[in-house]
Amino acid sequence: MNLLDYLPGVPDFPKPGILFRDISPLLANPAAFKEATLQLEALAQQFDYSHILGIESRGFIFGAALAYQTHKGLALARKPNKLPLASHRESYGLEYGSDSLEIQQSTLPAGARVLILDDVLATGGTIIAASQLVKKAGFEVAGALTLLEIAGLNGGDFLTQKGIANKTVLIA
Repeated sequence: MNLLDYLPGVPDFPKPGILFRDISPLLANPAAFKEATLQLEALAQQFDYSHILGIESRGFIFGAALAYQTHKGLALARKPNKLPLASHRESYGLEYGSDSLEIQQSTLPAGARVLILDDVLATGGTIIAASQLVKKAGFEVAGALTLLEIAGLNGGDFLTQKGIANKTVLIA
């Protein structure tokens, strides 16, 4: 099964020059979603981790599926002002603007080793911010995992240069 068949590109979204990969067809097809989860699980075995951090919002979907599959805990990196308790925050730049991520201070236990998970890796800014957030919260980053890396943007290489081990299922 070629998972790229279920990840059509939408040009110029959310702004000109950006190719958005729509995961909706993959999620709507049970066999494709299962295959994506199994491939993520195979890559996750290369990391020593106790918890998964899913990045809002599409990282939540794959993070939950992988946490269930691997019997690991799941934490959520949320957009600002979505969490009710004291939180850590990290701001970062995007290809088309800026944003912030937050994690609730009481979410993970002491000594947690966190595998960061997102759907798409572009330039690496979101995963770098998530990594800084995990460290700021007092936990260890085990690595980063994505379903798709956008070819030509070298996000994986950038993460490696920043000391973040990373794997991706697809490069396109």
